[in-house]
Amino acid sequence: MKTHILTLTLSFIFCLAARAELKWEQTAVELHPARGDKQAIGYFKYQNTGKTPVHFKSVHASCGCTAAQSQKDQVGPGEKGEITATFNIGDRTGTQVKTVTVETDEAANQKTVLTLKAIIPQELEISPTFVFWKQGEKPDPKTIAVHAGKDFNVKNIKVTSSSPDFQTKVEEAGEGQFKVDVQPKETSRLIASTLTIQSENSPKTFYATARITTAPGAPVAPAGQKAPAAPVAPTAPARPSAPTGQTH
Repeated sequence: MKTHILTLTLSFIFCLAARAELKWEQTAVELHPARGDKQAIGYFKYQNTGKTPVHFKSVHASCGCTAAQSQKDQVGPGEKGEITATFNIGDRTGTQVKTVTVETDEAANQKTVLTLKAIIPQELEISPTFVFWKQGEKPDPKTIAVHAGKDFNVKNIKVTSSSPDFQTKVEEAGEGQFKVDVQPKETSRLIASTLTIQSENSPKTFYATARITTAPGAPVAPAGQKAPAAPVAPTAPARPSAPTGQTH
């Protein structure tokens, strides 16, 4: 009986030692793409430290802007490989975090989440991105500050308004710094405008918003149109006058 128990115990230990297991060098990668880069690519390396092969069931990314693939469908004992995650930058800026979920036939750890963090340099920093005036407020200009990002040499910017009811004026405020004054022609009606901001020799476009506003929930007219007038309450019909010479 003791021999039988010992045999089962040794068999169980042997099975644990012989199981497949992927060891990852790292499950998180931080990338710093340069200006003009269209993609950020992360490499997640692994090794099968077990005694049996590991089979990949699926490798999928968290969004359509990221593609992920493995070099092989099966990893033998002792073999190495890597998962490649490619993030398409497009017009995105700032810190972007994407994940890749890897599913295998490992008994102990069937799913592994890999994290790709890309810090994309921002060409222009805009603050604030929204300026507003209350209806009836004095139409004084309000200022938007625009700063060139690190390692970006911006000498001029162009600002255009989608509505002729708002005027914009750009002034240089230092090296790579600009002051944009936004002023409405009037504030008697509810209107809004999209401000398009572009730096020279750059295809990227940035946006801010200017608006004449009132209480929350009030309708805002499209640019160039008047806000809908408030409904007028119906008046009671006039009472007919008595004929001349008749008394009540």
